[in-house]
Amino acid sequence: MVEQDWLSERFAEHQGRLHAVAHRMLGSPSEAEDAVQEAWLRVSRADTGQVENPAGWLTTVVARVCLNMLEARRARREESAGALPPEPAAPHASPHPSGRAGPEDEALLADSVGVALMVVLDTLTPAERLAFVLHDVFAVSFGEIGAIVDRSPAAARQLASRARRRVQGAAGASDAARSAKREIVAAFLAASRSGDFTALLELLDPDAVAGEARGADAVAAFFAGRAQAARLALVDGVPAAVWSHRGRPKAVFTFTVSNEKITRIAIDTDPDRLRDLAIVFLPVGDKERR
Repeated sequence: MVEQDWLSERFAEHQGRLHAVAHRMLGSPSEAEDAVQEAWLRVSRADTGQVENPAGWLTTVVARVCLNMLEARRARREESAGALPPEPAAPHASPHPSGRAGPEDEALLADSVGVALMVVLDTLTPAERLAFVLHDVFAVSFGEIGAIVDRSPAAARQLASRARRRVQGAAGASDAARSAKREIVAAFLAASRSGDFTALLELLDPDAVAGEARGADAVAAFFAGRAQAARLALVDGVPAAVWSHRGRPKAVFTFTVSNEKITRIAIDTDPDRLRDLAIVFLPVGDKERR
Protein backbone atom coordinates (compact mmCIF):
# COMPACT_ATOMS: atom_id res chain seq x y z
CA MET A 1 0.00 0.00 0.00
CA VAL A 2 2.89 2.36 0.83
CA GLU A 3 4.51 1.66 -2.55
CA GLN A 4 1.20 2.30 -4.35
CA ASP A 5 0.75 5.58 -2.50
CA TRP A 6 4.28 6.62 -3.46
CA LEU A 7 3.60 5.72 -7.09
CA SER A 8 0.30 7.64 -7.14
CA GLU A 9 2.01 10.71 -5.71
CA ARG A 10 4.86 10.56 -8.24
CA PHE A 11 2.44 10.09 -11.13
CA ALA A 12 0.30 13.03 -10.01
CA GLU A 13 3.44 15.14 -9.57
CA HIS A 14 4.57 14.55 -13.16
CA GLN A 15 1.18 14.18 -14.85
CA GLY A 16 1.32 17.63 -16.47
CA ARG A 17 4.63 16.86 -18.14
CA LEU A 18 3.46 13.40 -19.18
CA HIS A 19 0.39 14.86 -20.85
CA ALA A 20 2.55 17.49 -22.59
CA VAL A 21 4.87 14.76 -23.92
CA ALA A 22 1.92 12.71 -25.18
CA HIS A 23 0.24 15.75 -26.74
CA ARG A 24 3.33 16.68 -28.71
CA MET A 25 3.96 13.09 -29.70
CA LEU A 26 0.40 12.44 -30.89
CA GLY A 27 -0.90 15.89 -31.81
CA SER A 28 -4.31 15.22 -30.27
CA PRO A 29 -5.50 16.14 -26.75
CA SER A 30 -7.90 13.20 -26.58
CA GLU A 31 -5.27 10.70 -27.73
CA ALA A 32 -2.80 12.22 -25.29
CA GLU A 33 -5.26 11.62 -22.45
CA ASP A 34 -5.70 8.01 -23.58
CA ALA A 35 -1.93 7.55 -23.63
CA VAL A 36 -1.49 8.93 -20.12
CA GLN A 37 -4.27 6.67 -18.81
CA GLU A 38 -2.68 3.64 -20.48
CA ALA A 39 0.68 4.62 -18.99
CA TRP A 40 -0.87 4.70 -15.52
CA LEU A 41 -2.28 1.21 -16.01
CA ARG A 42 1.21 -0.01 -16.93
CA VAL A 43 3.09 1.68 -14.11
CA SER A 44 0.51 0.67 -11.51
CA ARG A 45 1.32 -2.98 -12.29
CA ALA A 46 5.09 -2.49 -12.49
CA ASP A 47 7.77 -3.23 -9.90
CA THR A 48 9.07 0.17 -8.77
CA GLY A 49 11.75 -1.15 -6.45
CA GLN A 50 14.57 -0.27 -8.85
CA VAL A 51 13.20 3.11 -9.96
CA GLU A 52 15.71 5.84 -9.10
CA ASN A 53 14.42 8.58 -11.44
CA PRO A 54 10.58 8.60 -11.36
CA ALA A 55 10.29 11.48 -13.87
CA GLY A 56 12.51 9.78 -16.42
CA TRP A 57 10.89 6.40 -15.89
CA LEU A 58 7.36 7.76 -16.29
CA THR A 59 8.37 9.72 -19.39
CA THR A 60 9.79 6.53 -20.88
CA VAL A 61 6.57 4.61 -20.20
CA VAL A 62 4.41 7.32 -21.80
CA ALA A 63 6.77 7.58 -24.76
CA ARG A 64 6.54 3.84 -25.39
CA VAL A 65 2.74 4.00 -25.26
CA CYS A 66 2.79 6.89 -27.74
CA LEU A 67 5.21 5.02 -30.00
CA ASN A 68 2.80 2.09 -30.14
CA MET A 69 -0.09 4.43 -30.92
CA LEU A 70 1.88 6.17 -33.69
CA GLU A 71 2.84 2.83 -35.23
CA ALA A 72 -0.79 1.69 -35.12
CA ARG A 73 -1.92 4.99 -36.67
CA ARG A 74 0.65 4.66 -39.44
CA ALA A 75 -0.46 1.09 -40.16
CA ARG A 76 -4.09 2.19 -40.42
CA ARG A 77 -3.17 4.96 -42.84
CA GLU A 78 -1.18 2.61 -45.02
CA GLU A 79 -4.12 0.21 -45.11
CA SER A 80 -6.55 2.99 -46.03
CA ALA A 81 -4.17 4.50 -48.62
CA GLY A 82 -4.02 7.83 -46.86
CA ALA A 83 -7.74 8.22 -46.19
CA LEU A 84 -7.09 9.65 -42.73
CA PRO A 85 -6.18 13.36 -42.64
CA PRO A 86 -3.00 14.53 -40.91
CA GLU A 87 -3.31 15.72 -37.35
CA PRO A 88 -1.44 18.76 -36.06
CA ALA A 89 1.56 18.37 -33.84
CA ALA A 90 3.99 20.74 -32.22
CA PRO A 91 7.34 21.33 -33.89
CA HIS A 92 10.87 22.07 -32.72
CA ALA A 93 11.40 24.55 -29.92
CA SER A 94 14.21 25.24 -27.48
CA PRO A 95 13.86 23.09 -24.37
CA HIS A 96 12.70 24.82 -21.20
CA PRO A 97 15.36 24.64 -18.47
CA SER A 98 13.10 22.49 -16.32
CA GLY A 99 12.31 20.11 -19.16
CA ARG A 100 8.73 21.41 -19.18
CA ALA A 101 7.19 23.62 -21.81
CA GLY A 102 6.55 27.02 -20.24
CA PRO A 103 4.10 29.70 -21.43
CA GLU A 104 6.76 31.31 -23.61
CA ASP A 105 7.55 27.96 -25.20
CA GLU A 106 3.85 27.32 -25.82
CA ALA A 107 3.56 30.59 -27.73
CA LEU A 108 6.71 29.92 -29.73
CA LEU A 109 5.59 26.41 -30.56
CA ALA A 110 2.19 27.59 -31.74
CA ASP A 111 3.68 30.49 -33.69
CA SER A 112 6.02 28.18 -35.61
CA VAL A 113 3.37 25.74 -36.79
CA GLY A 114 2.28 26.05 -40.41
CA VAL A 115 0.16 23.80 -42.55
CA ALA A 116 3.19 22.43 -44.38
CA LEU A 117 4.99 21.84 -41.10
CA MET A 118 2.09 19.88 -39.63
CA VAL A 119 2.00 17.66 -42.68
CA VAL A 120 5.75 17.01 -42.50
CA LEU A 121 5.58 16.10 -38.82
CA ASP A 122 2.78 13.71 -39.56
CA THR A 123 4.79 11.97 -42.29
CA LEU A 124 7.79 11.29 -40.06
CA THR A 125 8.24 7.69 -39.02
CA PRO A 126 7.12 6.99 -35.44
CA ALA A 127 10.76 6.60 -34.34
CA GLU A 128 11.79 9.89 -35.99
CA ARG A 129 8.88 11.72 -34.45
CA LEU A 130 9.61 10.31 -30.99
CA ALA A 131 13.32 11.14 -31.19
CA PHE A 132 12.63 14.65 -32.45
CA VAL A 133 9.94 15.52 -29.89
CA LEU A 134 11.63 13.98 -26.85
CA HIS A 135 15.05 15.49 -27.56
CA ASP A 136 14.26 18.85 -29.15
CA VAL A 137 11.24 19.76 -27.04
CA PHE A 138 11.82 17.91 -23.76
CA ALA A 139 15.63 17.56 -23.70
CA VAL A 140 15.55 13.78 -23.19
CA SER A 141 18.98 12.25 -23.79
CA PHE A 142 19.69 10.16 -26.85
CA GLY A 143 20.64 7.30 -24.57
CA GLU A 144 17.14 7.25 -23.09
CA ILE A 145 15.54 7.69 -26.50
CA GLY A 146 17.63 4.88 -27.95
CA ALA A 147 16.39 2.52 -25.24
CA ILE A 148 12.77 3.35 -26.09
CA VAL A 149 13.12 2.75 -29.85
CA ASP A 150 15.62 -0.12 -29.42
CA ARG A 151 18.45 1.76 -31.14
CA SER A 152 21.90 2.95 -30.11
CA PRO A 153 22.29 6.55 -28.84
CA ALA A 154 24.06 7.41 -32.12
CA ALA A 155 21.17 5.99 -34.15
CA ALA A 156 18.69 7.94 -32.01
CA ARG A 157 20.68 11.10 -32.71
CA GLN A 158 20.48 10.41 -36.44
CA LEU A 159 16.70 9.92 -36.20
CA ALA A 160 16.27 13.30 -34.51
CA SER A 161 18.67 15.01 -36.92
CA ARG A 162 16.86 13.63 -39.97
CA ALA A 163 13.49 14.70 -38.56
CA ARG A 164 14.82 18.14 -37.63
CA ARG A 165 16.06 18.82 -41.17
CA ARG A 166 12.67 17.95 -42.64
CA VAL A 167 10.78 20.00 -40.06
CA GLN A 168 13.01 23.05 -40.44
CA GLY A 169 12.75 22.86 -44.21
CA ALA A 170 8.97 22.82 -44.00
CA ALA A 171 8.98 25.66 -41.48
CA GLY A 172 11.08 27.84 -43.76
CA ALA A 173 8.90 27.10 -46.76
CA SER A 174 5.73 28.00 -44.87
CA ASP A 175 7.02 31.15 -43.14
CA ALA A 176 6.35 33.50 -46.07
CA ALA A 177 2.86 32.14 -46.73
CA ARG A 178 1.95 32.31 -43.04
CA SER A 179 3.22 35.88 -42.67
CA ALA A 180 1.28 37.01 -45.73
CA LYS A 181 -1.88 35.36 -44.50
CA ARG A 182 -1.46 36.95 -41.08
CA GLU A 183 -1.30 40.39 -42.71
CA ILE A 184 -4.41 39.68 -44.78
CA VAL A 185 -6.42 38.46 -41.78
CA ALA A 186 -5.29 41.46 -39.71
CA ALA A 187 -6.31 43.85 -42.50
CA PHE A 188 -9.68 42.12 -42.83
CA LEU A 189 -10.36 42.50 -39.09
CA ALA A 190 -9.40 46.18 -39.19
CA ALA A 191 -11.68 46.84 -42.16
CA SER A 192 -14.50 44.88 -40.56
CA ARG A 193 -14.25 46.80 -37.28
CA SER A 194 -14.26 50.17 -39.02
CA GLY A 195 -17.03 49.17 -41.41
CA ASP A 196 -14.81 49.95 -44.42
CA PHE A 197 -16.81 48.18 -47.13
CA THR A 198 -14.38 49.15 -49.90
CA ALA A 199 -11.37 47.79 -48.02
CA LEU A 200 -13.22 44.53 -47.37
CA LEU A 201 -14.01 44.16 -51.06
CA GLU A 202 -10.33 44.67 -51.92
CA LEU A 203 -9.39 41.75 -49.65
CA LEU A 204 -12.09 39.38 -50.89
CA ASP A 205 -12.12 37.19 -53.98
CA PRO A 206 -15.16 38.01 -56.17
CA ASP A 207 -16.55 34.53 -55.47
CA ALA A 208 -15.78 34.54 -51.75
CA VAL A 209 -18.01 32.49 -49.44
CA ALA A 210 -18.79 32.90 -45.74
CA GLY A 211 -21.65 30.87 -44.29
CA GLU A 212 -24.80 31.77 -46.19
CA ALA A 213 -23.13 34.76 -47.84
CA ARG A 214 -22.02 34.19 -51.43
CA GLY A 215 -19.91 36.65 -53.39
CA ALA A 216 -17.63 39.47 -52.24
CA ASP A 217 -20.43 42.03 -51.90
CA ALA A 218 -22.51 39.77 -49.64
CA VAL A 219 -19.54 38.73 -47.51
CA ALA A 220 -18.33 42.31 -47.11
CA ALA A 221 -21.84 43.46 -46.17
CA PHE A 222 -22.09 40.66 -43.59
CA PHE A 223 -18.80 41.52 -41.86
CA ALA A 224 -18.80 45.32 -42.16
CA GLY A 225 -18.79 46.72 -38.61
CA ARG A 226 -19.25 43.28 -37.00
CA ALA A 227 -15.79 42.18 -35.84
CA GLN A 228 -15.49 44.50 -32.86
CA ALA A 229 -14.69 41.73 -30.38
CA ALA A 230 -12.77 39.36 -32.67
CA ARG A 231 -9.01 39.14 -32.19
CA LEU A 232 -6.17 38.05 -34.43
CA ALA A 233 -4.82 34.69 -33.25
CA LEU A 234 -2.93 31.59 -34.25
CA VAL A 235 -5.28 28.62 -34.21
CA ASP A 236 -3.29 25.39 -34.33
CA GLY A 237 -0.52 27.60 -35.68
CA VAL A 238 -2.53 29.12 -38.53
CA PRO A 239 -3.55 32.83 -38.62
CA ALA A 240 -7.25 33.18 -37.83
CA ALA A 241 -9.69 35.30 -35.81
CA VAL A 242 -11.25 34.34 -32.48
CA TRP A 243 -14.23 35.80 -30.65
CA SER A 244 -14.19 35.13 -26.92
CA HIS A 245 -16.62 35.80 -24.09
CA ARG A 246 -15.35 36.01 -20.51
CA GLY A 247 -12.06 34.51 -21.57
CA ARG A 248 -13.55 31.51 -23.37
CA PRO A 249 -13.40 31.15 -27.17
CA LYS A 250 -16.92 31.11 -28.57
CA ALA A 251 -16.24 31.33 -32.32
CA VAL A 252 -13.23 30.74 -34.54
CA PHE A 253 -13.02 32.29 -38.01
CA THR A 254 -10.63 30.49 -40.37
CA PHE A 255 -9.62 32.00 -43.70
CA THR A 256 -8.78 30.35 -47.00
CA VAL A 257 -6.49 32.61 -49.03
CA SER A 258 -5.57 32.22 -52.70
CA ASN A 259 -3.57 34.72 -54.74
CA GLU A 260 -3.66 37.16 -51.81
CA LYS A 261 -7.46 37.17 -51.79
CA ILE A 262 -9.79 35.62 -49.21
CA THR A 263 -11.86 32.95 -50.94
CA ARG A 264 -13.63 31.42 -47.93
CA ILE A 265 -14.30 32.22 -44.29
CA ALA A 266 -15.41 29.31 -42.13
CA ILE A 267 -17.01 29.96 -38.74
CA ASP A 268 -16.83 27.25 -36.07
CA THR A 269 -18.83 27.60 -32.86
CA ASP A 270 -18.83 23.96 -31.73
CA PRO A 271 -17.62 24.00 -28.09
CA ASP A 272 -16.15 20.51 -28.24
CA ARG A 273 -14.01 21.33 -31.28
CA LEU A 274 -13.02 24.73 -29.90
CA ARG A 275 -11.89 23.10 -26.65
CA ASP A 276 -9.28 21.04 -28.50
CA LEU A 277 -7.79 23.95 -30.47
CA ALA A 278 -4.44 25.50 -29.59
CA ILE A 279 -5.18 29.24 -29.57
CA VAL A 280 -2.53 31.93 -29.11
CA PHE A 281 -3.73 35.53 -29.33
CA LEU A 282 -1.39 37.86 -31.21
CA PRO A 283 -0.45 41.46 -30.36
CA VAL A 284 -2.63 44.17 -31.83
CA GLY A 285 -0.91 45.77 -34.84
CA ASP A 286 -1.43 49.02 -36.65
CA LYS A 287 -3.76 47.48 -39.22
CA GLU A 288 -6.02 46.22 -36.45
CA ARG A 289 -6.10 49.52 -34.56
CA ARG A 290 -7.36 51.51 -37.51
